[in-house]
Amino acid sequence: MEKLLIKGGNTISGTIKCSGAKNAALPMIAATILCKESVVLRNLPFLQDITTMFELLGSMGAQIILNEDMDFTISSNKLSDTEARYELVKTMRASILVLGPLVARYGKARIALPGGCAIGSRPVNFHLDALEQLGAKIELKNGYIEATADRLQGTRVKFDGITVTGTENIMMAAALAEGTSYLTNVAKEPEIVDLAEMLNAMGANIKGAGTDEIIIEGVEELTGVTFDIPADRIEAGTYLAAAVVTAGDIRIDGINPDRLKKVLEKLAETGAEITCTDDSISLSMNLDKPKPVDITTAPFPEFPTDMQAQFSVISAMADGVSNIYENVFENRFMHIQELNRMGCDISVQGNHALVKGVNTLYGAEVMATDLRASASLILAGLCAEGDTIVDRIYHIDRGYERIEEKLNYLGANILRLPS
Repeated sequence: MEKLLIKGGNTISGTIKCSGAKNAALPMIAATILCKESVVLRNLPFLQDITTMFELLGSMGAQIILNEDMDFTISSNKLSDTEARYELVKTMRASILVLGPLVARYGKARIALPGGCAIGSRPVNFHLDALEQLGAKIELKNGYIEATADRLQGTRVKFDGITVTGTENIMMAAALAEGTSYLTNVAKEPEIVDLAEMLNAMGANIKGAGTDEIIIEGVEELTGVTFDIPADRIEAGTYLAAAVVTAGDIRIDGINPDRLKKVLEKLAETGAEITCTDDSISLSMNLDKPKPVDITTAPFPEFPTDMQAQFSVISAMADGVSNIYENVFENRFMHIQELNRMGCDISVQGNHALVKGVNTLYGAEVMATDLRASASLILAGLCAEGDTIVDRIYHIDRGYERIEEKLNYLGANILRLPS
């Protein structure tokens, strides 16, 4: 199993371009199932989760071609199978995104119950309940979801809880349903808007994405499209955090700062100087230590849970006491134990982490427990004295494109150790 060796003490400074967003790309790849023609996706990040989704579609009979310009042409118009097998689904919860498109286009699907990061309950029942309201018949057998429908019917769907993948799944399913669907209590993340824009470019009729209600007028079929994957706001936030904890200076190109408003507000509270253009963010950290900052995670447009672990490191290096409240996932403090092994002073009670700033972190051997936990351990290693070894980095490869190469370009000293 590969590891990362991080030699601490270097400042993160320079300019990089943001990669395409995994959380936007995965539903867009699933959406190609809805289309009777080929779809070209540009700016796809080279990540393990993208590879897994391609393997999943390929196992169903889709054809995927990497073009000379590094774009991908995906042809899911004649699938030979509508089953998503456990050996692929178990590694990535986003595999559930093929459920809605398969039922809408092919009238059936057999999907293994998903796996992925163990950061807390992310129930698929939100997806299943909504799909049943659209007219699908759902059964759970031997660890699989089996769904069938002649043609889905537009209706009013109110989600019992806010779910990003659930909103995406049902939005895709309703795009080919007969009649009008009204989705309420929906997620508002930018990736929802991105998917709606792609589906509309394919011929769908979707309004209200990014608001409290999404209205979808079903159409008979969708056509091919060429679409650009937007920049990854969480990757951008992670590299901005790296500059804060190392007192650095960074510019990230190709990112819309409006998608990081709450994160930028909190980074500014640490003492960082931030300037933005329409498609770039620049940050300078002129203080030796960040100021303490309290954060509370919540669905977009509030502070994202995917940046909570990175702010744990910022708070650990701050001059004072910070409070972190995790309101999205109940198991998302698993990185705290590993950070404390490096000298952090963080105590957890329920969904609250009390972070007392320390003068120094010390390199240690640590183990990543999930994707964003991996990022926090790398950030801690950047500002620690001595060497840090991060194990189980397959988590980081699921969501960050060449993270050690980008950080080394910015001044870090990170070596990937072979298994």
